Parts: sequence; C-alpha cells; structure tokens
Amino acid sequence: MTRAPLAWSMRIGLCILGAYVALALISLVWTPYDPLSPGVGDSFLPPSVEFPLGTDRLGSDVLSRLMAGTQYNLGIALVAVILALVIGSALGVVAGYYGGATDIAISRSVEIFQAFPGVLFAMLVVKAVGPGVLNIILVLSFIGIPDYARLARAEVQSRRNWPYAEAARMVGNRSWQVAFRHLLPNSMGPLLAFTSINAAFVSLVTASLGFLGLGLNPNTPEWGNMIARGQDGVMTGEWWVSFFPGLAILGMTGAFYLLGDALADLADPRRRR
Repeated sequence: MTRAPLAWSMRIGLCILGAYVALALISLVWTPYDPLSPGVGDSFLPPSVEFPLGTDRLGSDVLSRLMAGTQYNLGIALVAVILALVIGSALGVVAGYYGGATDIAISRSVEIFQAFPGVLFAMLVVKAVGPGVLNIILVLSFIGIPDYARLARAEVQSRRNWPYAEAARMVGNRSWQVAFRHLLPNSMGPLLAFTSINAAFVSLVTASLGFLGLGLNPNTPEWGNMIARGQDGVMTGEWWVSFFPGLAILGMTGAFYLLGDALADLADPRRRR
C-alpha cells in the first residue's frame, strides 16, 4: 500500500470516530427530546423537520435515542477493548518471555477458551448473569483476551533475544523489566492494529446482543435494541426506525476497520510496498 491510501485510510477512520465521540459527548448534555420518554410524537412518524429521523412505534424520537445510544455502543467497545488489551498483553508477555511451564499453562488455557465461538459464549454468559453495561463489558473483554495473549506471546518470543533485550539484561535489568519495559513497548504495533479490528467486532456483538434482547434493558437507547424495536415496521414501510441505527453501526465498525488497516500498515512496512 502506498503512502497516500494509508494516510487517507487513517484520516477517514479518525474523522468518523471523532464524529461519534463528539456525538456521544453532546448527547450527555443535549438531545432534541428525552431519549427515554415515549410519546413525544405519534407512532411511526416519518422523518420530518420536527423529527429529522422520525419516531418509533412508541412515539420516541429516533434521533435522540440514536445520539444517546452512541454513549453505550462506543463506550462499551472502547472500555472492553482496553481491558482485553491490558490483560491479554500482560498474559502474552509473561508466556512469551518466561516460556516453559508458564507458557504451556497460559497457551493451553487460551486454546481451550478459543474452542468456544465468541458470540455464542457471550450470549450464554449474558443470559446467565443478566443484562447490564458492566456485565457486557466484562464478557466482551474476556472474549478478546485470548487473541491479545496469543499475539503478544508471538511478538515477545520473536524479540526476547534481540540485541536491545540482551543489552537490557547485561546492564542489570530484572526479567520483568526487560519483558514489560523493553519488549512490550516494541511489540505494541501489531497489538494496536488488532485493537481496532477487535473494537469493530465488539461493536457488532454488542448490537447483536441488544437485537436478541440479551444485552441492555429493552428501553435503553442502544442501537441493537433500536433495530429490534423497529424490525416489524420494515415490512410495512416504517423503514427509518431500524435503518438509522443500522447505519450508525455500519459507520462505526467501518471506521474501526479503516483505522485498523492503517495501523497494520504502519506496524509492518512490508505491507506499504
């Protein structure tokens, strides 16, 4: 990939994500109507000047709920990915640097967990523990930990005998200092690239759980819940109730993928040739 497409991919991804962040912050202090209040208008009003994105079957303003939903969908994705990155990277560094029985124990645990489909595991756990923002964040971060652990392990294993690591050991650094102060920072490129891809996956799973009624409470303005609330209207002409939340999910996941592709190219110069 040449420099121009790389630059545009990163710029477009950052601009779209910046717009979502701004929308989430604005919705904290202002929305056209109360996103939790039904009956602010008649049911299934089409997009108009008064209701730019229309209303749903309960008469709630779709735009207000869409804005408020950005807090949940974007916030859950960011927090879950950060937790998975921190915990998974730490486990991978320990496994990759120390090797031996430690590596075997961590690697086998990761392989056993990855035998379960991620989406199915999330559905089962959320169904068992109940809905809620905290529960969804913990489940989705737990799903992402094995991928970060495997990637960090591979990166540290390939670098632990490089000259800068040997030099760090020769000047008296302890093993954990070599692993976390020298090897981990030099392995962050691929991990950060994967973070964006993982964020897109988390966004889709969050919306899927909401659509199936397994995520947040039904009245919560979350995009998956909004699509589920409007699915009956798709066949009868009230397309806007499900269309705009679906478009919001598409835009956010697309931005994450664009940013991840750009970060992957930056981490691996061979991909830019």
